[in-house]
Amino acid sequence: MRGRDLTPADDDRAPRVVVVNEAFARRYFPGIDPIGKRLKLGVSTTEPETPWREIVGVVGDVRNRSFREPVRPAYFIPYAQGLISPLRLVVRARNTTVVGEEIRKLVAGRDPDVAVYDVKTMEEFLATSVATPRFQAVLLALFALVGLMLTAVGLYGVLAYGVAQRTREFGIRLALGATPGGVRRLVMRGGLALVVAGLAAGVVAAAFATELLAGTLYGVDRLDPVTFAGVAVMLLLVAMLASYLPARRATRVDPIRALRCE
Repeated sequence: MRGRDLTPADDDRAPRVVVVNEAFARRYFPGIDPIGKRLKLGVSTTEPETPWREIVGVVGDVRNRSFREPVRPAYFIPYAQGLISPLRLVVRARNTTVVGEEIRKLVAGRDPDVAVYDVKTMEEFLATSVATPRFQAVLLALFALVGLMLTAVGLYGVLAYGVAQRTREFGIRLALGATPGGVRRLVMRGGLALVVAGLAAGVVAAAFATELLAGTLYGVDRLDPVTFAGVAVMLLLVAMLASYLPARRATRVDPIRALRCE
């Protein structure tokens, strides 16, 4: 972003340098250009005492641990200047099936005592990093699906029971000239009124409940209007289907039988 990157010239004989990320610059040098500033870092090296290092560059922020963790201040120093840390290599390869063996052969040719381990493709590393939130998302989706099914079954049961209790009323309405479509609309309006009232309360509750899910989201707004609208429309469609079946049953009431019962 600013300054320069680390180069092979930054060896053990060169002046001690360091590159920091933007989060580091924002926290420790707010409103100041950190290029050229000197600092001491609490990092293990082979040097007898901690040297002063000059900031020679600023790089962009990256999430190198987890997508869910916020970006933290970070710094980078050359391995050639005594850094004690496991070395990680990123290799661009066309054939990922044999690159692991090729890397092992190359390293063994330079130093057979150096162990090469945990060789993975970038896709495998990414899959590992998102495995936990992906499992949580699948689990929540399954719970949501079960909840949706229970909603549909419960709504159908309530409306079917209500239709059974009003069988004579619907028969009299039909006998007095009500149309089957009018009776269906009457039953469906009652069912949808319950759902709309539940959605209004549910959206408000969901808006507060998203605070609990904020830690599992990455790159998604916890108050995403498209998601809220999509869920509301889906529930309305389920409610319409669950209301239509009892409503259709209500229109099949025999008016003559209903009048005889009265």
